[in-house]
Amino acid sequence: MVAEGRLRNFFTVLLREAGIMKANPIYWFCMVVFPLLTMFFFTSLMDEGQPQDMPVGVVDLDNTSTSRKLIRNLDAFQTSRVTARYESVAEARTAIQRNEIYAFMYIPKGTTDKLLSSRRPKISFYYSLTSLTSGALLYRDLKTISTLGSASVGQATMSAKGYTPEQIRTFLQPIVIDLHQPSNPWTNYNIYLSTVLVPGMIMLFAFLITAYSLGTELKFSRSKHWIATAGNNMVVAMAGKIIPQTFVFLAVTYGYMYYVFGILDFPHPGGVFPLLLLGFLSVIASQGFGIFVFGIMPSLRLSMSVCSLWAVLSFSMAGSAFPTMGMDGALQSLSWLFPLRHYFMIYQQVIFNDFPLFDALPHIAVLAVFALLPLTVLPKLKKAMLTYVYIP
Repeated sequence: MVAEGRLRNFFTVLLREAGIMKANPIYWFCMVVFPLLTMFFFTSLMDEGQPQDMPVGVVDLDNTSTSRKLIRNLDAFQTSRVTARYESVAEARTAIQRNEIYAFMYIPKGTTDKLLSSRRPKISFYYSLTSLTSGALLYRDLKTISTLGSASVGQATMSAKGYTPEQIRTFLQPIVIDLHQPSNPWTNYNIYLSTVLVPGMIMLFAFLITAYSLGTELKFSRSKHWIATAGNNMVVAMAGKIIPQTFVFLAVTYGYMYYVFGILDFPHPGGVFPLLLLGFLSVIASQGFGIFVFGIMPSLRLSMSVCSLWAVLSFSMAGSAFPTMGMDGALQSLSWLFPLRHYFMIYQQVIFNDFPLFDALPHIAVLAVFALLPLTVLPKLKKAMLTYVYIP
């Protein structure tokens, strides 16, 4: 009889929460609309894999066939597009500062003559690292062009002296690089970034909505009715409130996974089961963290602020943009307190690189701990719901 009563109370609370969600558009915007917009925004923003045709300028004071060939070769790169020519370095630098171009190459007068006479001319290039991705990619292109410029002249000179093609190749490139990029041979930034940014945004909304749903019980003086509906059982009350949100977030998370791994065909050699497990763990861990934060500080404004801060810091601490192993030791330890970090590690190890699920067991265990954190604050949370008065 006791079990039947608790089950009945659970469904009553569940229906109550479903009614609140239906009547309040904030839930649907934060649980469905915004996550979907985020998903389509990031995946479409990087749909080409890498930035292409980024504007580059040139200052060609030599103006010879050799310098013009260098500029044509630079323009032929996928990531670079020569959009402007300048009369001086000062003009090109001003163009970078105005964000009209990302980089420029400076070819001084007499470059070709010095090349032909082996007097080591200097070709300079300047690039902006205000945007790290564009700066790194354009640095690669500009350095390659500078190297090829001297190599082409050297090839012509050695050929005129009677060297064989094999001897020329050995001299110009004594070591041949055999490059292999496992898992993402295309160097596709969409695969690298969207698989972390979008789940991170879904986690952010899960943090906020969980804290919001608890805080509004106090704000609108519904908390005592909520606890009474659950038969004064806090576990039943919490389960009935959170599970409807869990189903919605799971549907959005699995929809995102189907879109990127099924439709966009992102590589996932680890298989489907780890994806389903990871999606489930990420949702319940995020909700568990939101409940825990509100249990520690039962204030709508304060708890949502902490959840927002923690979610934003997660993008830096996850290790996708800057490797965690390169951080200070204290920050490496602190990274274990962010659910997104463990999501990224499980995704990277099990799904992206097809390692056994056992290798990611510590991170799976930590996500499970995040999901169980509410058990430590339920007594305090119940007291807050029954006795606290909402202060705007």
